[in-house]
Amino acid sequence: MSNLLQSYAEGRWFTASDEGTPLASAVDGHEVARISSTGLDLAGMVAYGREVGGPALAALTFHERAALLKQLGLTLMAGKDEFYELSRHTGATDRDSAVDIDGGFGTILSYASKARRELPNDTVVLDGALEQLGKAGTFLGQHIYTSRQGVAVQINAFNFPVWGFLEKLAPAFIAGVPSIVKPASQTAYLTELVFRRIIESGILPDGSVQLLCGSARDLLGHLDGQDSVAFTGSADTAATLRAHPQVVSSGLHFTAEADSLNSSILGADVAVEDPEFDLFVKQLVTEMTVKAGQKCTAIRRALVPEALVDQVVDAASNRLAAITVGNPADPSVRMGALASVEQRDEVLRSLRGLTKSADIVFGDPDHVDVVGADGASGAFLSPILLRANDKTAPEPHDIEAFGPVATVIGYTDSADAVDLAARGKGSLVASLVTKDAQLAGEVVRGLAPYHGRILVLNSEDAKESTGHGSPLPVLVHGGPGRAGGGEELGGIRGVLHHMQRTAIQGTPDVLTSVGRRWVAGADRVIGDIHPFRKNLAELVLGDTIVGGPRTVTRDDIDHFAEFTGDTFYAHTDPDAAAANPLFGGIVAHGYLVVSLAAGLFVDPAPGPVLANFGVDGLRFLTPVKADDSLTVTLTAKQITPRQSADYGEVRWDAVVTNQNDDPVATYDVLTLVAKAEKE
Repeated sequence: MSNLLQSYAEGRWFTASDEGTPLASAVDGHEVARISSTGLDLAGMVAYGREVGGPALAALTFHERAALLKQLGLTLMAGKDEFYELSRHTGATDRDSAVDIDGGFGTILSYASKARRELPNDTVVLDGALEQLGKAGTFLGQHIYTSRQGVAVQINAFNFPVWGFLEKLAPAFIAGVPSIVKPASQTAYLTELVFRRIIESGILPDGSVQLLCGSARDLLGHLDGQDSVAFTGSADTAATLRAHPQVVSSGLHFTAEADSLNSSILGADVAVEDPEFDLFVKQLVTEMTVKAGQKCTAIRRALVPEALVDQVVDAASNRLAAITVGNPADPSVRMGALASVEQRDEVLRSLRGLTKSADIVFGDPDHVDVVGADGASGAFLSPILLRANDKTAPEPHDIEAFGPVATVIGYTDSADAVDLAARGKGSLVASLVTKDAQLAGEVVRGLAPYHGRILVLNSEDAKESTGHGSPLPVLVHGGPGRAGGGEELGGIRGVLHHMQRTAIQGTPDVLTSVGRRWVAGADRVIGDIHPFRKNLAELVLGDTIVGGPRTVTRDDIDHFAEFTGDTFYAHTDPDAAAANPLFGGIVAHGYLVVSLAAGLFVDPAPGPVLANFGVDGLRFLTPVKADDSLTVTLTAKQITPRQSADYGEVRWDAVVTNQNDDPVATYDVLTLVAKAEKE
């Protein structure tokens, strides 16, 4: 008897009390492992995540969590060979495993990088600008995101045992929410191995990740409104979970990614001799055969101009004929097995439904030549290409054969193509292959309400394109309607999904304290030491320097115009400038104002301020004329230490006013400041 997979719960490995259910190799049917969760304390797992994992993550900033995630991603990547070897039992070729394994580790690293670049070195995220709620500026509003105080339960599908759990775990971890990972049983042995290496690394805090191998039983019954469930799988199971009493009554956050009849459209502008024709056919065959078509993003419907249906069928069939099916360990094999014999049989049942209104034009559902394995004991299936007899028949738009199966459907014009795509009732992804940007704009606007992602492919972007079926960490993954209505990934959007957005109302000082970002109207600190003489540890929010006044002369304006070459009439032509009611005469260049302001606040000597790396939000509010007098007020607005450097970032609020105290320019100055003076 093979090994019984273990769960990782409450800080230790757990072995079920029974013998478990056997899990068979997709290649030869031998028993790879057994699985069971009998005796596992699910309530204890939830409590441990909340009481141990939650506080451990809450003690870390976004940047600190990102640093751990980066370390984990690099550690897993270095040991990926053993994962590839075990992955072959799932039916995956090395190309398939790269999508799953490398894709999962790459997602971890992407989230680590995005978090360091786009989130503060803090535990709170500010959402949007301040809202002024009163006339005097003493009553303001600010939206913030904070981590929910629960667990993120992740129920994953069998087709991506590595990427499937890591793409959910990474944003939850960055958000500071502990995860309970529930893999699909068929391929859980690969998830368990990767998870085991995660625990052995000792990188992640105790309680931040747990693993449930086997039935989830009554897990949802232990959750509440602070928890979340992210599900990937069938629409029927998603519907069952949505109807769970805890989802219905407790406010439990539930997200689903379900069935999806994705389409790829060949633009009406494309001719057989165009490179876009070959791109369309190559992409179709790739999506049919990678992971043996077991991808929620695979192309199920190929929508083709009616005049090109025969040519597409012939070209795709020729490419499919070159696909070698068999043992993934054989280097000549291009397509492996489906995840299980049961999954193959399910595809064949779906195929029988599809053939009610379509003919098989390539492949034999009853026979496939298998290389390096016994076709009778493995879960092998020939790629199957169908041609629809009736484009409006329900079957191709309702039935998803979750395997190497696609249907070619003819359309009359772009509006017809959009209508046919929409008959899928909501999809994760669609692609359009066209060389006409105007046509692309028209079709994409029609497709967008029904899809979570749209790829427009042509000969220009083909070399860099990641393909129709590849969800990317920085883009949202999910879709409306039949596709589940959920959303995952999307860069920082995926992190914020695990956080609570709250509207805070209060004074500028209160909002400064809550958001750790100085708000105009809050207390300023004006001392004897110039803020530029303070290192990162010495600076405090509200540290302020007031510089000026400085009188702007007509000579200043003339010199700046001559020196820079900016001779716009408002700065050089008195009559034209006077005729414009916005100016009423010669005015100073906006960038002259900013330059003069810098001269009023900069401390010139070497010190903790290492560099100015830009400005944000620059606005010119009131024209500055000759003999106007400028004063600048510079205030430390946000202080962000960098984890991996001996300096951090300081954002300064800059306000330039004239002699009447009217603001003439506002902006943020961005500087790099040393953490401490070097001895």
